[in-house]
Amino acid sequence: MSELRGALIGCGFFAVNQMFGWRDVAGAGIVAICDRDPERLKIVGDQFGIERRYSDAAQMFADGGFDFVDIATTVQSHRPLVEMAAAHRVPAICQKPFAPTLADAKAMVKACRDAGVPLMVHENFRWQTPIQAVRKALDSGAIGTPFWGRFSFRSGFDVFAAQPYLAEGSRFIIEDLGIHTLDIARFILGDVSSLTARTKRVNPKIKGEDVATILLDHESGATSIVDVSYATKLGVEPFPETLIELDGTEGTIRLSQGYRLEITNGKGTEIVDASPTLLSWASRPWHNIQESVYAIQQHWAERLAAGKETSTSGDDNLKTFALVEAAYESAATGKPVEIGALLA
Repeated sequence: MSELRGALIGCGFFAVNQMFGWRDVAGAGIVAICDRDPERLKIVGDQFGIERRYSDAAQMFADGGFDFVDIATTVQSHRPLVEMAAAHRVPAICQKPFAPTLADAKAMVKACRDAGVPLMVHENFRWQTPIQAVRKALDSGAIGTPFWGRFSFRSGFDVFAAQPYLAEGSRFIIEDLGIHTLDIARFILGDVSSLTARTKRVNPKIKGEDVATILLDHESGATSIVDVSYATKLGVEPFPETLIELDGTEGTIRLSQGYRLEITNGKGTEIVDASPTLLSWASRPWHNIQESVYAIQQHWAERLAAGKETSTSGDDNLKTFALVEAAYESAATGKPVEIGALLA
């Protein structure tokens, strides 16, 4: 089969990682790019040798000549761009946050479903090498049936230096980072029936919350804690690692700092190095996330070519998005929130 041709909309901070990823993906490549900023368009176009450059997405879609679109813009533009892709029957990848509201997200999923085109959300954290290693260990039956978990991302890293807009929104850490951690919890322990959340703003210079603690009741009967913080100063900065603890009926799994995976059961303890690969274009400490960008894009290319649904399809991501909305509702009311009602 010939290589799938893609178009990228948005040439900002994170899109460069996606362009590098597409360069390495087998079976797909980018043939056109779009951005309203001519300088960013020139920088990315020149760096990756893309001749087709657009300042207007509608014109790019009208010209066509590509098999899918990768939407790497900010959240406010996601719905119109996804609906534009659906109107042109073009399969779409959408960056997170997927949408401003759950209602918008549902509308975007429906638009693509009605058009009969695939929609994937670029929820790449579950594609990190250490997270995949935890899932593999769990699937092997090494610890039996999991009944408790903790998914933790606590850091003092200055994320505002490169993305100053993150300090301006009334919502911050759950929407920007917690969404990834909640998706990992779903990926490892399954869907969630209800949750309870508490939030705090420690940094006085930002508008949103920078600490959140969320208790999840999973449909499987397992209980987990998702805790995220950008206000935690540690002797060794763990950014951007997600740490995981799992207790099962036959043993435990611990993914600790430095990508150390420890699996303990009746046979003893096995220590595994779950470090990500440092790709040629990646840089520490971002290489964990950068590798997962490539991994999810390869997954998309293979699934699109085979006509199969992706693991982070629009439909699947609604279940993660609902957890974000539920967390904010619970934090505001102090009460547990049932997830089913949000997805109805």
